[in-house]
Amino acid sequence: MNDPGLDEPITENEKVIERTFGDGKKEELEKGHLAPNRWWLASTVLPLVAGTFGPMANAFGICALAGSWRVSIPPGGTEEHGNGVTDPAWLIAVNAISLGFGLTANMSLLLNMARRLSHSVAQPITIFGWYISSLLLIIPVALTSSTLRLPPADHAFGQAYYYAIMAALIYFVTSSLMIVTAFGAYKGHYPQEFNLTISQRTLMLQTISFLAYLLSGAAVFARVEGWEFLDAVYWADFTLLTVGIGDYAPATHTGRALLIPYAIGGILILGLAIGSIRSLVLERGKKRMAARMVEKERVKALAKLSGDGDEEVLVPNRNEAASNDRDSTNLEWRRRREEFELMRQIQDQAARRRRWRSLLISAIAWFALWFLGALVFKRSEHSQSWSYFQSLYFAYTSLLTIGYGDLFPTSNSGKSFFVFWSLLAVPTVTILIGNMGDTIVKGIIEFTLWVGEWTILPGEGPVKEALKRGTSRISRKKRRALESDLEGIPTALDNLEEFLRQEHRGGICRNTENATSASLATSGPKPNASNFPRDATAAIVREIRHVISHLANPHHRYSFNEWAYFLHLTGQEAKSVLLRYVPGPTTNARGKQRRTTSFDEKEEAVDEGKWSWLGKESPLIGRKSEPEWVLEKLLERLEKLLERLERWMEQEEGRMGGRQAEGVAMS
Repeated sequence: MNDPGLDEPITENEKVIERTFGDGKKEELEKGHLAPNRWWLASTVLPLVAGTFGPMANAFGICALAGSWRVSIPPGGTEEHGNGVTDPAWLIAVNAISLGFGLTANMSLLLNMARRLSHSVAQPITIFGWYISSLLLIIPVALTSSTLRLPPADHAFGQAYYYAIMAALIYFVTSSLMIVTAFGAYKGHYPQEFNLTISQRTLMLQTISFLAYLLSGAAVFARVEGWEFLDAVYWADFTLLTVGIGDYAPATHTGRALLIPYAIGGILILGLAIGSIRSLVLERGKKRMAARMVEKERVKALAKLSGDGDEEVLVPNRNEAASNDRDSTNLEWRRRREEFELMRQIQDQAARRRRWRSLLISAIAWFALWFLGALVFKRSEHSQSWSYFQSLYFAYTSLLTIGYGDLFPTSNSGKSFFVFWSLLAVPTVTILIGNMGDTIVKGIIEFTLWVGEWTILPGEGPVKEALKRGTSRISRKKRRALESDLEGIPTALDNLEEFLRQEHRGGICRNTENATSASLATSGPKPNASNFPRDATAAIVREIRHVISHLANPHHRYSFNEWAYFLHLTGQEAKSVLLRYVPGPTTNARGKQRRTTSFDEKEEAVDEGKWSWLGKESPLIGRKSEPEWVLEKLLERLEKLLERLERWMEQEEGRMGGRQAEGVAMS
């Protein structure tokens, strides 16, 4: 259950897979954060859980078919060394039929997710197949514990019996989850297809690969070491999960030699699965939860401001509140900046709540797995007279993969339950560690670095400056507020332009002290109707180079002035309040007076009165990072400018050709 550190390679490889084998559809819509989380869970998470646990039920079904459901205990012996009692032929047949239905249902689900089988055909096969598999296992389990039960004094249930119980429960739960998914699609809350990416489907394939590797290895070592197959499954489980309990170990030279490649291969497959859990389930789940929480906080803020939660309530300040155009522009600047700062506060508050809520949920899941697992081990190991504290101790050392080996399960129920419980621990521990890294571990690291800057760690300056830097980190909120007040609001368009020059004279998102290049605000000819496509294209290309460097950090943020510049450069603003290249009013087809974008009077602009940093169209909400959003808009703008430039060149060539023809005619 240790993380081999493969999450970064997995994340990079999954991006390559998405680009190579993707179907060309956008994985996440810009407005996807507006949908309730419950429907995202029903359309994406529940199928992913079913597709991951379905193969586990199949594996347990194989284990239920591979051994006797009842064992006879020899005089003076224990059930661990009991002899299998031959099961009735009808029980074996029912067990085999159940496994067949389970495999068919799981294969139907995988084909549906791979778009090889239609949703209307695959869903009934999957749901009814797993329900039938569950029912066919519940009936013999009930008869075995009643009609077929042997005298308890010298008989016990085998490991296969307990595997059958767990398989029946998993079949029932997964089919119930698929009913919820089918119901949401029937109601029209999402399309009748699974919204799973190639990478999410890869997680299911990795789960299947790991379980197949575990069972096949158990079959080989059972033959080499002379173990029972189900005992070998128990050994392979705690070996590949690096628990290393030690009650079973290879004793032959062949077994020890085979262990070397077998353990390495299993740990690599496990590492792939853990990396997928971290990069897909954890990271993308965080994005979805964070986007939804930001949306809820945004609606609450608007409801508090307006009383009805209308996202278009904060409209620009009009001229009736100002004496002239410059005052109106300053009021518009103030409105935009106040909205931006409020949206940043909403983002920060939602991020804090999301981190601590995720940590709380994952911690509850981990403690539940620990305490409830210990309770089951206490009941199953009654022959060893385990106390609850001993069970807690064993469960804790197993969850942390310590595996001292001083305590280990010997009962058939304890061994089979350990396999299921330890497999559940893999995603639980992975998610808990990931959430701790965002909260507790992050705080400890920041505190350690702060202490180290003025104690033993080498620094670039004296201790006094390090103390000042550390103190400034503690008072970060006050410092932000002070900077916002000192920055102020420009009082004229000339000051706005100069402010933009100072903000971006080193390129977007570069410190002005380390500036090495100039952006559009400080260099190049002033844009006009004739040279704008060339000037804007050059500016966009320069800024694309800077923004690409920010993609490595998905949490990168831009300041208000950087955002204003980007929106202006990409034509997202109907009227620029930063630059003074503002054309006069134009009239659209309906006779409504509107302002166009700052650089191009021929381009249609969005309605200025409906744009807001707190609106649904704000780039600060959604699941895209800020560099991703900016880069996409810059590329879209660049494409349009290149098309216009190409048309302009064609027109110029046509005019030149006409002039040449006219000159030839005159000569």
